[in-house]
Amino acid sequence: LAPDPVLDAPAPAAEQPAGAPSGGSPAGAEEPAPARRSGEASVRVDVELLEQLMSMVGELVLTRNQVLERASSSGDAEMLRAAHRLDLVAGELQQGVMQTRMQPIDHVWSKLPRVVRDLGAQLGRQVRLEMEGADTELDRTLLEAVKDPLTHLVRNAVDHGLEPPEDRRAARKDPVGLVTLRARHEGGQVLVEVSDDGRGMDPRVIGARALERGLVDEATLRKMSTTEVLGLVFTPGFSTAAAVTSVSGRGVGMDVVRTNIERIGGSIELESVVGRGSTTRLRVPLTLAIIPALVVSCGGQRFAIPQNGLRELVGLDRDGGAGTEHVGDAEVHRLRGHLLPLVRLHDALALGRPEPGESSVVAVLETAGRRFGLVVDAVLATQEIVVKPLGALLGDLPHYSGATILGDGGLALILDVQALSRSAREQERADERAGELDAGPGDSTQLLLVRVGSRRMAIPLEVVTRLEDVPRERLERIGRRWAVQHRGEVMPVLVLAEHLGELTSGEESVPLVVHAVGGRSVALAVDEILDVTPASGARVSHLGDPGLSGSAVVDEHIVELLDVRQAVLAADATFYDEVETPSRAGAYAPPRPRSPRDAHEGARA
Repeated sequence: LAPDPVLDAPAPAAEQPAGAPSGGSPAGAEEPAPARRSGEASVRVDVELLEQLMSMVGELVLTRNQVLERASSSGDAEMLRAAHRLDLVAGELQQGVMQTRMQPIDHVWSKLPRVVRDLGAQLGRQVRLEMEGADTELDRTLLEAVKDPLTHLVRNAVDHGLEPPEDRRAARKDPVGLVTLRARHEGGQVLVEVSDDGRGMDPRVIGARALERGLVDEATLRKMSTTEVLGLVFTPGFSTAAAVTSVSGRGVGMDVVRTNIERIGGSIELESVVGRGSTTRLRVPLTLAIIPALVVSCGGQRFAIPQNGLRELVGLDRDGGAGTEHVGDAEVHRLRGHLLPLVRLHDALALGRPEPGESSVVAVLETAGRRFGLVVDAVLATQEIVVKPLGALLGDLPHYSGATILGDGGLALILDVQALSRSAREQERADERAGELDAGPGDSTQLLLVRVGSRRMAIPLEVVTRLEDVPRERLERIGRRWAVQHRGEVMPVLVLAEHLGELTSGEESVPLVVHAVGGRSVALAVDEILDVTPASGARVSHLGDPGLSGSAVVDEHIVELLDVRQAVLAADATFYDEVETPSRAGAYAPPRPRSPRDAHEGARA
């Protein structure tokens, strides 16, 4: 894109007689400094020249890194001072050249009002488009890359998001629909949001359409959270349109949007509330040319991790890391009370297992709102790197987004955080499916430890469909019971603290343990999710109080085993009426060959 055209300098104003006051200025006022002519304020620069300058600055950054490394190892104080001076000057030059490549996002947004107006007229809808942060700047290369995804998201908001005027009136909404674009800098990235105040996305409709098209099976769908169900719209071939039109229905679009955004190192998130609207959030880097990165080693090789997704570093000891556990076949790390899924770079890249007794480091990464830990051997340095694209023969390699030259002249591959996150999620789901197929009675049973008021309690993990956190204000009382809106339906909620006569914590966020059978769901509200522990290490007693099926000793602590069936029936007395075999809702069965239902009946006897 060429810079804006330079305006001609204005003609000089007519001379006034000496002593005459200037028009509109009080006598004796100080004359303002003459404005610079536009020709002195800006010049035309060929875009190709800017690209050459950026390339040379990249080479300068590589040279600076080499000089800094040599100076640090030489011990020469004079050379070290000169190297730091070079670092300062090169950094300022880099910022200046990068600034010349920046353009406001309004260059893309300026074409969207007409797109919205034409599409609204075609669909018979009244639409108002609002823009916030149009002066937010990003690299011109990225500006070109986000142009088509943004256009598609805006068209989706008008076509799929906004209702016809008569439907909006019936829902007591303004007949004029609102689409809002927002952009701002946040954490070294550019955050762009496209939101509408339309009908929202119904997870039930999305799940049903995904089942219809064979994109997911029913068992997997039941275990998915609302966010994961909404994420199905990014699956190739998915569409909620009832018919193919000139605007939508082909199942091509959102998957391409995600692919294009992730290709430039960005991520995409989707939020929606039925009846209120949807928001699509894009996070893209400020530039692709030179980025800060964390250099790590694994299996004797060096890799670079872009720092825009790095949240923190956690050390693991030589025994495998205190707080590192297994949930089924998935490895997790307990970080400040939360379970963090782990991906070992040795396994992801098939580098072989490290030697026993070696310490390691967990890089906590976040992409598309999901955190996971990447386990590496060691952290070597942090430095700015120049991103070099992979050649045609290496472009299809998974887990890599490019390469760079380090300060010592060696090469390092740049890890693709999004690809590692996706492979981690696929592995987790494969482990879950394998666990379901192989699971049987006995030592495979695990317990979910929770806190309810001042009591530690355990729930058999086999009856837990998923865990969710909801804001406390979303809990609503219907008569004498609690409920929460979930995927367009009303899901009964049993607040265990009330059920067991305990005081609630009053935290703003409420953890929910969701149990689903036969397409129906019920949630148990607890105060805190503590841990997951194998049942084989629990010593069980079946002399329980009302509401409990027994007690157990886990890690030298007494925990109470919740009578899940009784709790579920307290929340919804008809929950099991249409279920033929409610054994999944039985109380905890000790590790021996009998069903959970038998254990439940034995405990009650």
